[in-house]
Formats: sequence, C-alpha cells, structure tokens
Amino acid sequence: MIEKISKSQVLERIQFENYWWRNASIEEDYNAMQRRLYFDIFKPMVLNSTVNRAVVLMGPRRVGKTVMLHHTIQELLDRGVPPQKIIFITVENPIYTNIALEDLFKYALEGVGNQSPKDCYVFFDEIQYLKDWEIHLKTLVDSYRSTQFIVSGSAAAALKFKSNESGAGRFTDFLLPPLTFYEYIHINKLDYLMIPSTMLWKGTSRPFYDTTNIQLLNEHFVKYINFGGYPEIIFSPQMQKNPGRYIKQDIVDKVLLRDLPSLYGIKDVQELNRLFTTICFNTAHEFDYEDLSRTSGVKKHLIKTYIEYLESAFLVKKISRVNQTGKTFQREVKFKLYLSNPSLYAALFTPVVITNESKMGDLVETAIYAQWMHRDWFHPYYAHWGKGEVDMVGIDDGTLKPVWALEIKWSNRYAEKPNELKSLIDFCTKNKLSTALVTTIDKKEQQSYKDITLQYVPCATYAYNVGKNTLDQKK
Repeated sequence: MIEKISKSQVLERIQFENYWWRNASIEEDYNAMQRRLYFDIFKPMVLNSTVNRAVVLMGPRRVGKTVMLHHTIQELLDRGVPPQKIIFITVENPIYTNIALEDLFKYALEGVGNQSPKDCYVFFDEIQYLKDWEIHLKTLVDSYRSTQFIVSGSAAAALKFKSNESGAGRFTDFLLPPLTFYEYIHINKLDYLMIPSTMLWKGTSRPFYDTTNIQLLNEHFVKYINFGGYPEIIFSPQMQKNPGRYIKQDIVDKVLLRDLPSLYGIKDVQELNRLFTTICFNTAHEFDYEDLSRTSGVKKHLIKTYIEYLESAFLVKKISRVNQTGKTFQREVKFKLYLSNPSLYAALFTPVVITNESKMGDLVETAIYAQWMHRDWFHPYYAHWGKGEVDMVGIDDGTLKPVWALEIKWSNRYAEKPNELKSLIDFCTKNKLSTALVTTIDKKEQQSYKDITLQYVPCATYAYNVGKNTLDQKK
C-alpha cells in the first residue's frame, strides 16, 4: 500500500527549517557568511510593512538568495521581532508538493503553537515550482494585510512575467545579480587595495577609485573572471580546482536541463544546450541569426525564442547595435551576446590565464558589461558600421544621441598608439564627443588626439568603479 505524506511530517519539516524558533538565531553557517552589499538595499523593502506588497527576490542560481533571506531573518530577530513571528518554508522541498501556499502558512502557524498571523514575516524560498504561485501569493497578500510575505526564486522568466501579470500592485520585484567586482573586493577584505582619487571627465573632476597595487588587483580581477560571480566559490579552493563540477552541474545544467524545460515545455534540451555552449565560447562576439543557426545547428526560427529564455534565466545578455551616428536599426540583423557572468566560461571550458590575450580580451569585455548589467535603468549599446566598431556607447534617453563612448582593451598598446583607435575617434568626431574612455591593463593617463581627450584606465579599476557607482545609485 502506498503511503501518503502526513500532516505531522509536514509540520516536523517546517519546524526543522525554522531553526530560530528553538534558538532565537539563524544557524551559525548562515551567520558566518558575509552579507552581500545588496543586502542594505533589499532589507528596507522587507522592513517597510506600511506598503501592502509581497517582495519577490529574483536572481540566478547560487548568487546568495537563500543566504540573503536568512540574513534578513537575523536582522528581524536583532530588531526584536519574536522568533515565532518569522516563518521560512522552502517550497521546492518534495514534502510540500501540491500543498497550497495558504495551507503551508496555516501549517506553520500551527507548528509554532497556533500563532496569530498578525505581524508575521513569511518567507517562501524557491517558489517558482509551485503551480500558479503568483495567484496564491496575491490572495495571501490581500487576505493577510498585516503579514509581510517575501518570496524568492531562480527561474527569472517565470517570476518576472508572472509577478508583473498577476501581481500588479501587489508584488515588488528585487533582482539579486552575480557578484560585481566591487563586491568581490569587499567580500575578500581587499578594500585596502583601493584609494579615493579623481578622474577628469568632460572637463570636470569626477570621483574615481585608484589602486595601490595594480598587479595584485589584476590577479584578483582574473580570479573574479574565472570564479568570482558566485559567493561560495571564491572562498573554496576545492571548487576552483573543478569549476565544471560545481558551477556547470549545479548552475548551468539545472537551468538548461530542468528549469527552462519545465517552465516552457522545451523538448529538445540538447539543442538548447548546444546554442548556449556556442554563445558561451563566443561571448562578446557579434552574431546574426543565420550564422548562429549554422554554427550551433539550431533551427533559425528557434534561435530568437531560446535567446529570450537564456536572457530570462540570467545566463546571457543581448546587446543591440547602433550605427555611426548612434541610431538604432529598424530591423535587427546583427547583435552581440554576452554571458551575464564571465565565470560561466571557466565552468564550461577552462579557466582563462592572464597571458591568453585573445580570450582575455573577450572575457574582460564580458566582465565589464556584466558590471553595467546591474543597472536596470540603463541599456548600453555597441556601435558597428562598415569596418568601424566601438565596444560600448551610452545613448541619451531624451535626445536619443550618443553621450559617451568606451573602448574595452586588455592592452597598453593603445595608450602608446592612439592612432590605432580609428573607429573610436571617428565615432567621437561624428557625434561631437570631446572625451572617450579606453581601458588598459595597468596604465592610467590622459592624452589628446585629434581634439579628443582620451582617458586611459585599467580594466580592473574601471570595473570596480562601475560596480561601486551602481550600488551607490541603487541606494
């Protein structure tokens, strides 16, 4: 006779997950982990109980969502919230299969001693695999107005789409991306490497952080490119020895082989995997649908849909092209694709070494784009016309004209030979830009060439500054 999971077993599991009911603190393993800098932005959303909204924490796998939820619980405990008023449930656990959210909530209240739902904080982790979760969550928010609901999930496409469609006015989305280089430096207690300075930009002195040791900073920048997107891996030499095992199996394979197929009914997962592998190996390259279909063996009519899925799962980012005057194209023929986290390359292939100039160039460009991807209010472009190309340009939302240009190089050569930056100079001249930025390996200097002020900065310090400014602006 087949046995069913009993209510008492469900209650036991809920009690086990809520460690603080017995100890008035989260588990030591969680407490020992450093808080991500995004925590200070996320925390006020949870603490603000005056707005009747559920908080939806989204992000790719293994970037620290569950850890952040536990750090939030510790913050609530430190602020005097009674432990029994804090409920945590990992919806993904098989023991909760086919149990509605409200029933789980009621079970938890019973498990903690028939607690009143008033002023409770309820955390549902990995919610996306519960069918119609967004409808049930909206009902909870409407029914228990004095209770704060916080949910998390990895399958961003389902979360983003459904939270917008069904949770309008009831959900607040929060994206937790992979680590920025700025966070990597902070978590590794390497802040001493960075010192406040300034950089002249468009005739104005702007705050900018320089480094006291560019060689050491570059060593960590390469380590960040290979392993630094995931908090747990940067502290584990064992994982770094075999990133394919820990990153690929736990992050890439689960998304490609389980998450996306289950959410979108993808039947040929090997086809999706071939496409992603092709993109990963060619990160930072320009693509068109025809070439991508021919190279990956995936039918052309599926490419666009698969790219949308991969973007939604935070694996890749598609960047649109503009012409020499900064205008977008009515018909998108060519575009660039970047890994959202450069560490994925090391997981699928092999960690890059600092002497591998060609592949370093692609991954440095990917890493710098990854810092900008944290700005949900900003969409970078790249420029390509004829034989000319500029790696990144900023377009003003109001005038739709270029306002800045960046050339990403893992080389000092262009500081010595600015005449080789012909595309960048032509683009600036055409769009009346008086200043442009060029990254280097370790040179920081300024020079004028053909009435354009070229500002050279090391890739690592530039990545650090973009990440820091992004977090400062989010705060």
